[in-house]
Amino acid sequence: MRVMVFVKATEASEKGFQPSAWTDAMMEAMGRYNDALREAGILRMAEGLTPSSQGKRIAIDGDSRTVIDGPFAQPRELVAGFWIWEVKDLAEAIAWAKRCPNPMPEPSEIEIRP
Repeated sequence: MRVMVFVKATEASEKGFQPSAWTDAMMEAMGRYNDALREAGILRMAEGLTPSSQGKRIAIDGDSRTVIDGPFAQPRELVAGFWIWEVKDLAEAIAWAKRCPNPMPEPSEIEIRP
C-alpha cells in the first residue's frame, strides 16, 4: 500500500526557519528518522516545502483560470513537507508516523492518506 504522509505547516514553518541550534538538532533527528525509514524499505520520497508565501494557487472555474499569490491563510491547513511510503497497511504507516520526531518548534500534526 502506498501512502502519502503530510507534515502540516505551523505558524513557525510559514515564517521560514532560520539556522539555529534547534534547526540543527531537528534536521539531525529527522535525518536519523529518514535513515530508519530507508533501512526498513518503506521510504520512496521525502521533501520539505517552502512557506506558502513562495507559492501560487490556480483557481479553476469552467474555462477561467486565476493565479492567486501566497501566503495562504490557516497554516495548520497547509503542507510543510511530505513523504511517500510503501507499507503493508495503514497500521504500519501509523506506527512509523508515531515514531517521527516533531519537525516543528511547536505542536504539529502529521496526516496519512492512502
